[in-house]
Amino acid sequence: MSDAKLWNVVGTPVEKVDAAALAAGAPLFTDDELPRDLLFAAMKWSPHAHARITAIDTSAAEAMAGVHVVLTHQNVCRIMRTTAGQGHPEPSPYDFTTFDSKVRYVGDRVAAVAAETQALARAACEAIVVEYEVLEPVLDIRQAMADGAPVIHDEQDAHMPIVAPYEPKRNLAAHVNVAVGDPAAALDKAAVRITSEYECHYAQHCPIEPHIVVAAVDGYGRLIIRTSTQVPFHVRRIVATACEIPVRDIRVIKPRIGGGFGVKQEVLIEDVVSLLALRSGRPVKIEYTRAEEFISSRTRHPAVVSMDLGFADDGTVDGMTMRVLLNTGAYGSHALTVGCNCGSKVLPLYKCDNVGFLLDSVYTNLPVGGAYRGYGATQAAFGMECAMDEAAVAMNLDPLELRRINHIGPGDSSPIFKALGEGTEGVEQSIGSCGMSACLAQGAAAMDWHAKRERLDEGRFRRGVGMCALMQGSSIPEVDLGAASIKLNEDGSFNLLMGATDLGTGSDTVMAQIAAEVLGVSLDKILVLSSDTDVTPFDVGAYASSTTYLSGMAAKKAAAGARRQILEVAARMTSTPIEKLSIEDSRILGGSKPLTLSDVALNSLYAEHQHQIQSVASHVTEKSPPPFSAHFAEVEVDLATGMVRVLKYVAAVDCGTAINPQLAEGQVEGAVLNGISFAMTEEYLFSKLGKMRNPTFKHYKIFSTRDLPELVTILVPTYEPTGPYGAKSVSEIGINGPLPALGNAIFHATGARLHTSPFTPERVLAALK
Repeated sequence: MSDAKLWNVVGTPVEKVDAAALAAGAPLFTDDELPRDLLFAAMKWSPHAHARITAIDTSAAEAMAGVHVVLTHQNVCRIMRTTAGQGHPEPSPYDFTTFDSKVRYVGDRVAAVAAETQALARAACEAIVVEYEVLEPVLDIRQAMADGAPVIHDEQDAHMPIVAPYEPKRNLAAHVNVAVGDPAAALDKAAVRITSEYECHYAQHCPIEPHIVVAAVDGYGRLIIRTSTQVPFHVRRIVATACEIPVRDIRVIKPRIGGGFGVKQEVLIEDVVSLLALRSGRPVKIEYTRAEEFISSRTRHPAVVSMDLGFADDGTVDGMTMRVLLNTGAYGSHALTVGCNCGSKVLPLYKCDNVGFLLDSVYTNLPVGGAYRGYGATQAAFGMECAMDEAAVAMNLDPLELRRINHIGPGDSSPIFKALGEGTEGVEQSIGSCGMSACLAQGAAAMDWHAKRERLDEGRFRRGVGMCALMQGSSIPEVDLGAASIKLNEDGSFNLLMGATDLGTGSDTVMAQIAAEVLGVSLDKILVLSSDTDVTPFDVGAYASSTTYLSGMAAKKAAAGARRQILEVAARMTSTPIEKLSIEDSRILGGSKPLTLSDVALNSLYAEHQHQIQSVASHVTEKSPPPFSAHFAEVEVDLATGMVRVLKYVAAVDCGTAINPQLAEGQVEGAVLNGISFAMTEEYLFSKLGKMRNPTFKHYKIFSTRDLPELVTILVPTYEPTGPYGAKSVSEIGINGPLPALGNAIFHATGARLHTSPFTPERVLAALK
């Protein structure tokens, strides 16, 4: 069938399918539906950054009335795996087990308890007596691979499940070295060469709903897990491994999620609560406190990004290298893939035949890095886009012009696409849609860029503007799978079932819009059910900017299959050739007599040729078309205090066709505010022994609408031929811009270049001096 729009649902800002229920406070979340006879779980955490457990006594805890189960490394099987919710086999080290005799950061697991009340469970954890042999920790990313550095993963059974460099004895969790062309020669002969280093900091996702799981064994002996997760099918597979039970004996249900942003791509606590439920025979709930979410959840990987850029006299890029030193923390989940994305989602933006990329992801005895919106591109864009700004200054060029003459465009390719994927070699591809030129032009106009660049301030308060260019990706090509099924009901409505996971982003609504467009019905005729491993088709889950582009195509194909069956029945009912029929507003048009979808459904179910009109479809992407974006920031800097005020922020974004423009704008605005908060205030503060000192919102500042600057969002329409109705991704790219755009704006205002984030008043003052 043609990809032309058939109805009028795609491209319109329809209301989210769950909007009314959420606004009314309906019981939609994990904690809203709790079973009877519920036990409560609590965890005992390591107080040391690096230590061996030499003895553990649980007798006092087990003797407490109301305590049902205590778990430690002494009574739980050692099964090595990763917590990364990725496709099998996961491209992350198998360096983790449910409980270990060695702890590797402050906040690592020691024991778990299930008890009648939450207070009792925590008291029982306190009653567990642990003796430690304290070891020297590695707390400096630059010293992790130094000669004689303490080895964090000295266990013999840690290994990499795929073919990739892994040297735990050197604290090396992942290594990549890729070169195309001759970057060294190109850099040596460059007319202008910029070498610079930028360091990106720890940050937490801060979902309003922390990690929470309820597990219970049903009357058939099956384990039922309700969990706030982005990856229900990966949860099922990994819990089956951890608990040594068949996949068929596990059902995972994802209710509504109170925020994810990547942190719930981790299969983090489902193993523990499942073991507690299996051993106690009672339902068990575990929910992280805010401090636990900060310390024992997952974070953005801190990174040191070193850029080496070479330019010809006309400003074109001749050669570039990016070196990334990534801090994966105590465990290596996503150490390889986040590191690879530093290169694969940033380097292809600029046309260049001589490109080098070097990654070392290293272990430290600090909190664990994981998936976080932007997924490597956030850290690398800081280095790349600030280095591009340095180059513009060195060549006396407008930073906007430097991007304009170098950015990739329609029909172009990059050798990095094939050389660098997510943990493996990538996929060769060319750009099908690119609105970068329009993003640059429209964003600059909205910021009044040229006038503000020429303004010269004097006195204590200085204003400046900065910008950056960005790309991301849409799904992991030739790796990830999405699937959907749809069936027609007697009244002409449809049940759309899909494994895709709505994190609050509105993907249920977007999938329903795509299906409604194909089927010629209004949105209220599509009944959506997502993310129940017993009921819905498989999907990898919500990550890698894949939902609209990947799962949306599965929904489109499934709806097309149902549409074809509907028209076949209608053709028989009206004795009309099928090619003359169409569907509009739930009516069959073009036949010898009027029909509705209800007429067709009733005929197929109760009359001749009885059958259920239904369709199942899968989709695997063959490329990862990048969304493109240009960001512009205006700041005011107080030279006396170092305080930076963000006055205005413009984000112009090419996401292909916006299936729901209002939701797309919301994704951009949320990502941008997330990125501004990350750039300006969010920071982990550690003691000398590696303990986080500020695991509360009182001392870890995140931006809210009260802090929002003037924010302008521009959706630049393009058409991506490989996406559903021309769509590609939008949810991640917005977070990558604030760090470089604000850093470049501060430089324009003050002449001080900030190489370390976040841009706190103390750092700004230090740079000024």
